[in-house]
Amino acid sequence: MHSKQVSIGIVNFRTPELTRVCLRSLRKFSDLSRVEIIVVDNNSQDDSLEYLRSLDWITLIERAPIAGETPADSHARALDMALAKASAPYFMAMHTDSIVISPRWLDYFIAYIEKNEKIGGVGSWKLEVQSPLKRFGKSIEEFFQEHILKPLTGRRRGRASGENTDHYYLRSHGVLYRAALLRDYTPGFCGGDTAGKMAHLALVEHGFEMVFLPASELMRYMRHLNHATMILNPQIAGRGTGSAKSRRRLRREMQRIKFDEILNDSGLDFSA
Repeated sequence: MHSKQVSIGIVNFRTPELTRVCLRSLRKFSDLSRVEIIVVDNNSQDDSLEYLRSLDWITLIERAPIAGETPADSHARALDMALAKASAPYFMAMHTDSIVISPRWLDYFIAYIEKNEKIGGVGSWKLEVQSPLKRFGKSIEEFFQEHILKPLTGRRRGRASGENTDHYYLRSHGVLYRAALLRDYTPGFCGGDTAGKMAHLALVEHGFEMVFLPASELMRYMRHLNHATMILNPQIAGRGTGSAKSRRRLRREMQRIKFDEILNDSGLDFSA
């Protein structure tokens, strides 16, 4: 029996179609002798749980909610449960809206993290297609923050929420860690902030390198359908994601990765 190389932790919460495509893409493009897939259901109480129970090639954990916890804490605690169950030397956190699109995806991540034993994790900050104009604007913003704001104040302003921070962090939509380092040097994923942020900062503080992969390169292996829940659940529309333009953009991206083709390929649910 082959020992697993990577444990993949995925949190499911009321995204039946995304969960199917996420897992079927993993099944299609992964060698299951190398990976174990651990899915934690966060009390979905919908069709996705029945689907997960039907798969014999994943490990399913059904997590009971904690009264008063925030959605962010719920997600982070579920990832901690997956990490506790993981047996492989590497642990990968993924979202259900992260879709694998290449059979070389795992080798790509492994090659980066094994470049140096001091690398604690590899992943990305954001994984999305940007227009040339938007990329130019971001480069100007980053130059200002790094070379003007930071020298004056000693800090830079974070992208995500405007808070002052010296760090971006590897986000949990698709990040590969050395599992032992997560356990030995970090509070895990539920450290009082967004899942992955405290782990990232703790590993950096202990002298480990966290590698940000180029989005244009990473997107040859994995796509993140940010806010895709909105399309599949029309009653949900977050601020800035409910416009017709956003819907068209997401639908185009879903077409590029053959979302519907994978969604309708139920044969991927069965072991070989």
